[in-house]
Amino acid sequence: MTGIKIWIAGARPRTLAAAVIPVAVGAAVAAGQDSAVNAVSAWGRVALALLVALALQVGVNFANDYSDGVRGVDDSNRIGPRRLVGSGLVAPNCLKWAAINVFAVAAAAGAVLAALAGWQLLIVGVLCLLAGWGYTGGPKPYGYLGFGEVFVFVFFGLVATAGTSYVLLERLDWLAVVCGVPVGLWAVALLITNNLRDLQGDAAAGKHTLAVRLGDRRSRLMYLGVLEASYAVALVASISGRAAAAAVVGAPFAVGAVRRVLQGASGAELIGVLGATARAQLVSGLAMAAGIALTA
Repeated sequence: MTGIKIWIAGARPRTLAAAVIPVAVGAAVAAGQDSAVNAVSAWGRVALALLVALALQVGVNFANDYSDGVRGVDDSNRIGPRRLVGSGLVAPNCLKWAAINVFAVAAAAGAVLAALAGWQLLIVGVLCLLAGWGYTGGPKPYGYLGFGEVFVFVFFGLVATAGTSYVLLERLDWLAVVCGVPVGLWAVALLITNNLRDLQGDAAAGKHTLAVRLGDRRSRLMYLGVLEASYAVALVASISGRAAAAAVVGAPFAVGAVRRVLQGASGAELIGVLGATARAQLVSGLAMAAGIALTA
C-alpha cells in the first residue's frame, strides 16, 4: 500500500458504520417533532454531528493503532488487517499526530455544535475525547482492562444517538436514549468479534480485553446475547408509536454471523464474521432510522 491507501486502511472503513448509525437514528428521532431549529439549520447540525462522530471513530482507530504499535501488541502474528505502526508502514510519531489532528477536527466541530445548541455539549465533548485517547493510550488504558465494550456502548450508542437528537431538539428525548441501546449493542457486537479474532494474540501480549477475560466460549455466548438484546430493545422502542422495530430487516445478517460464531469460527475465519456483523449493524441501524423517521 502507498499514499492515501495506507491512511484509508488505518482509518478502518468497516468500523465507520458505528459513527454513521447513531447520527442517523438520533436525527430520525428528532424528525417531525416541534423544534425551534429550522430545516436549513437542522441539516447543518446533522452534518456537524456526523463529522464529530466520524472524526472520533477515525481518531480512536489511529490512536489505537499507535498505542498498540508502540507497546508491541501488534508484533505477534496479527490475524486482522495490517496495522500502520506494527507493520512499519507509518512512523509512530506521525500516526500519533494524525490521531491528535483528527481529534482536533472533532473538537472544532463539537465546539460549533455547543455554540448552537448549548454549552453542556462541551462537557460531553471533553469526555468523548478523553475516552477516545484513554481506550488504548495513557499509563493505564482501559481497553487493556476489559472495558472497551463499555466505551463503545456508552459513546457510540447512548451519547452519539441522544446527542444528535439533542442538538436538533435542544432537549433530551427519552426515545433517543432507548434507541441508543441497540445502536450501542451493535457496536459492542463488532468489538466482541474483533477481540474474539485477536484473543490469542492479545492474551500473549498482555492485552486483557473482555474476550481474554471471559474466554472463548463465554465471549461467543456474549456475542449472541448482545445481538438478541439489540433487536429486543428495538421492538420495545416501537411502543412509542415510532417504527424502531424496522431494525429487524438487518437480522438475517446477524443470524448468519451468530451461526458462524457459535459453530466455532476462529482466527481468519472471523474476518468474514466481522464483515457480516458490520453489515448487520449498518442495515439494522439504517432500517431503524428510516422506520422512526417515516412514522414521525
